[in-house]
Amino acid sequence: MGGKYRIKGNKYPRMRRPRRRGRLVGLVVVSAAVLGVGGWGTWQLIDVFTGGGERASAAGSGTDCAPKTKASPSPRAKALPEPRAITVNVLNATTRSGLAKKTADELKKRGFKIGDVGNATKQYDKKVKGTGVLLGPASALDTSLPVLGTQLPGAERRTEAARKGTALDLVIGDGFKELAKKPDADRALTKLATPEPAPSSKKGC
Repeated sequence: MGGKYRIKGNKYPRMRRPRRRGRLVGLVVVSAAVLGVGGWGTWQLIDVFTGGGERASAAGSGTDCAPKTKASPSPRAKALPEPRAITVNVLNATTRSGLAKKTADELKKRGFKIGDVGNATKQYDKKVKGTGVLLGPASALDTSLPVLGTQLPGAERRTEAARKGTALDLVIGDGFKELAKKPDADRALTKLATPEPAPSSKKGC
């Protein structure tokens, strides 16, 4: 053959260009890597904008299982007698004169009925070191005694099984200064009649 296809020597000319397989394989690998990185980035963006998917659900379900404080239903008000239904004997066990009369007058202003007023019996005379002693029958322990106790919070409360009637004794002791201030006594009486509900813990799951 002549021209540029003339054969020279013992080598024959190649009619086709050699295939570049190495370059093609490298291009495929690079493309796959780019696609993989792009897909991972897209997934991260979706995860951010959707709030974490399963992680958010797991966090929410954990909150539901936290202990919840719930106030128990309000207990029914106690059936306590009113001051006007309570008769009080005011007895002075101290050496200070006039305390029984002064205390009885104040209790009367606050609505209590007044019975006997005078000196304490020998059993208590000059033997009460605290503010006073409140005495009543066994039935008065959770009824009239607490009501009278709002007027003299520091007084000791006692019941006598053999005691007859419903009247109470207020025995004034050496530590007595005066009855509780009326506003304080009124608040204590209101709280006694309508106690606050106690909180109770409850789990949500």
